[in-house]
Amino acid sequence: MLTHAKPIAAVIGALALTATLTACGSSAASDEKAVTVYSADGLKGEAGDGWYDKVFADFEKQTGIKVKYVEGGSGEMVQRALREKSNTQADVLVTLPPFIQQADSKGLLQEYRPKGSDRVNGGDKSGDGTWTSVVNNYFGFVHNKKELPTPPKTWEELLDAKYRDRLQYSTPGVAGDGTAVLIKAMHDFGGQQPAMEYLKKLQANNVGPSSSTSKLAPKVDKGELLVANGDVQMNFAQARSMPNLGIWFPAKDGGEPTTFALPYAAGLVDGAPHTENGKKLLDFMLSEGAQREVSAIGGGFPARTDVKATDANAIELAALMEGVEVFEPNWADIDENLAVLVDAWKSATGS
Repeated sequence: MLTHAKPIAAVIGALALTATLTACGSSAASDEKAVTVYSADGLKGEAGDGWYDKVFADFEKQTGIKVKYVEGGSGEMVQRALREKSNTQADVLVTLPPFIQQADSKGLLQEYRPKGSDRVNGGDKSGDGTWTSVVNNYFGFVHNKKELPTPPKTWEELLDAKYRDRLQYSTPGVAGDGTAVLIKAMHDFGGQQPAMEYLKKLQANNVGPSSSTSKLAPKVDKGELLVANGDVQMNFAQARSMPNLGIWFPAKDGGEPTTFALPYAAGLVDGAPHTENGKKLLDFMLSEGAQREVSAIGGGFPARTDVKATDANAIELAALMEGVEVFEPNWADIDENLAVLVDAWKSATGS
């Protein structure tokens, strides 16, 4: 299910809706100075200091359009949008792969190519113009630097009894980073069956399901967990207020550490109540100004190739990625077989 790998030296609280939005097509909805974003967690800061916080505040100040924000796991957000398809509430959907592809295949997105999307790599946007990456990112794990100064180098080391009830990863099929655990395991172990055999063994140490990956980092920082899954952008940003967080990339025994791109991809929702406002927000997120703040404020990687970050965070992120092999998942195949893959994981782990 995964394509070739290529080495790389360096790579530069949910708010509930308080009002029912008017159905698409009415002048009241189209004239309302609001835009609703359904998004995977990670880009909004715990203390109001995340990339979303800055971008949304700047957007509201510049346009007068208020951003209404709803957060959850990638799969959770897609399922919510699906349930509301007959009475669409969201204008912009932001998720990690393969859920943005899933949203597209289920007809949740409409074609819109934001200004600046021509500067986004072809692999980081859809060919039909229904979504584009706004923040580039990579899958990873976190460890508690105080109790576990040197993280385990391999997957196999995580089977040790010292990790029993001190290890957790978010739920595949619900969280984007949880699904990423399966994708990386399949790549590193050489296929679905050996990956599931490994995850079956790992289940003895796993605390249990978690619908949101962002909730795991605080547990690692406090020492409740020794290791958990995550992603580079989210965990790098969290580490500002969680000093015990360390980011690492496990390898298969005898292999090299690996990861893959896991960008935050955004699309305009089909039948959006505030389509024009959604377009304006997507344009703003891909503007040069917002993209230059991706690393400095968000701890991520700019989606636009013409924006070269040189801030201290960008330098640190490049060093973090040094020597990590980046492979390219076959997202179309993963999207098509996601249900089968998640069922295989449930069967293997008894979840």
